[in-house]
Amino acid sequence: MNKIKYKKALDFAYKLHFDQKRKKTKIPYFTHLVSVSNHVIEDGGTTDEAIGGLLHDAVEDQGGLKTLKKIRKLFGNKVAQIVNECSDTIVVPKPPWLTRKKKYLSDIKKKSQSSMFVSLCDKLHNGSSIVNDYKRKGKEVWTRFSATPKQVAWYYEGLYKEFSKHLKGHKVLKDNYLSVVKEIKKLASK
Repeated sequence: MNKIKYKKALDFAYKLHFDQKRKKTKIPYFTHLVSVSNHVIEDGGTTDEAIGGLLHDAVEDQGGLKTLKKIRKLFGNKVAQIVNECSDTIVVPKPPWLTRKKKYLSDIKKKSQSSMFVSLCDKLHNGSSIVNDYKRKGKEVWTRFSATPKQVAWYYEGLYKEFSKHLKGHKVLKDNYLSVVKEIKKLASK
């Protein structure tokens, strides 16, 4: 782990997402980014993959192509590729939820192994948050989405199928993610 490069990315991500909160919560968005990066590190990811975890939403949420160019300049092509491939859109305003998610699912097989790995870590944290928030707040959690609970469950299950087919290794993460998917499906049907 290149600690200097990682610290630079940590500071950059913090500045980019400083005022952002997780959807319809008071939780600083930055905590999600650190959690994703932590999953990457704990599963043996490289420095570039860990940085990709920190910056995976930077292009989508904080400036589009301009931000991607800055990431490429500061952290290199590999990190920029991961961030770009983890973004489901850079179009403003964003296309409808279902359109974006269908495209993301169909494009997974075209992504690099590093990008799929970071995406799995992102979806694992997001899915775990849905399950935990449901336990805290009940059905209110579904109001955070511009999709029905069944559509959310469909998307998370579709991601699992794609990761299973196309992402090599990462068995523990995939198993953990499958457990989360099963729980989301159960909650969505309540």
